[in-house]
Amino acid sequence: MSKDPYGQLASSLLSSFHKQTRQAIGGVGAVLGTITSTGLKLDDFKHELQEYMVAELPGQLSLPRRTVEGTISGDGGKTAVSLELEETEVEEAQWKLNQGLRPGDRVLAVRVNGGHDVVVVCKVVSGHG
Repeated sequence: MSKDPYGQLASSLLSSFHKQTRQAIGGVGAVLGTITSTGLKLDDFKHELQEYMVAELPGQLSLPRRTVEGTISGDGGKTAVSLELEETEVEEAQWKLNQGLRPGDRVLAVRVNGGHDVVVVCKVVSGHG
């Protein structure tokens, strides 16, 4: 008896779809990495990347009402001061992650453009203190 040709075709197509899907999403997604002195080393890729992107977050920064305490030094010595700062909003503020990253920092990176580019999204730290 011969096998069902339609069943063989369906099985072959399904296998091919699974393979194509794995290839399409392989190399895409989030991954942990480490900033080095010359680039970025991803945990799942053996080579260091010298070319990568870093997220910047433009927006409006809102600062709550707060008290700042300190000292002022002068000819008469030091004087304790306490400043009450009102709630304020800073327009067109930007958080520039790249300026705060140092070699050894652990980061979360996302592959984009089919895995051809990498964007560092944030620094990650241990949740245990």
